[in-house]
Amino acid sequence: MKKKSKLRLYVQIFFFVLIGLIAVNHTLAESGMGIPLLADASLHALCPFGGVVTLYNLGTLGTFIQKIHMSSVILMSLVFILAILFGPVFCGWVCPLGSFQEWIGKLGKKVLGKRFGKVVPEKVDNVLKYFRYAVLVWVVYVTARSGYLMFAEIDPYNALFSFWSSEVAIPGVIVLLVTMGASLVISRPWCRYACPYGALLGLSNKVRIFGIKRNESTCISCKKCDTSCPMGIVVSDKTKVTDLHCISCMECTSEKACPVPDTVNLMNGLFMEMPKKGREVKA
Repeated sequence: MKKKSKLRLYVQIFFFVLIGLIAVNHTLAESGMGIPLLADASLHALCPFGGVVTLYNLGTLGTFIQKIHMSSVILMSLVFILAILFGPVFCGWVCPLGSFQEWIGKLGKKVLGKRFGKVVPEKVDNVLKYFRYAVLVWVVYVTARSGYLMFAEIDPYNALFSFWSSEVAIPGVIVLLVTMGASLVISRPWCRYACPYGALLGLSNKVRIFGIKRNESTCISCKKCDTSCPMGIVVSDKTKVTDLHCISCMECTSEKACPVPDTVNLMNGLFMEMPKKGREVKA
């Protein structure tokens, strides 16, 4: 049994705790009891999606929409650069709501066993996966027209880190609870079906410089890459993973799920293997 890397888990925990502490500190700071040396920014200032929905106002009026700050635009730019290089790594490694869903899903797997992830029929799942693009169009359109971040009212991410404060919206709490319940039977339901930011970042999978490739010559068709994918992507029938729902979590690779070395790996734009220590890469 090869030792599996836990780097991604550590990164997920780090950002979940960091965002949680900043959210709590924001509440404390409002009452004059903020934690020294810890930022007290609002969640909207820390959300890169805010940078996307404010672009229309910024370009036409030179102002941000309500609740959005320059920090959101800067974060948006950084996330976009990472997406062009490595795909939606923000979704797979950083986003605390995505991590939260995965952790609930681990409990669901223990309870449901092999039934986990099979509650939604495949044909229905394939249709629902495109609903998040409708959400993306709706959010951008409504925000551009109104100049107000209406999505914050139903955003489960915002509800997750503000459910204890007066800033939380009841619709957001309801969506969060539904997401948590659905996470017990299927992996990352919000990411799969409704997340507008994930829909936007997913487009980078078609143009990313570093992508995931499956080596057909060494593949043993064990399908462990398929069962390990939190987004339900069938990796075993692809040579290049360009699926719009890939979150660059690397769970399917030979470093994690695939039992055969150098079979599912991260490659450069020409899909040549990235160099490893102590090993030359042949042209």
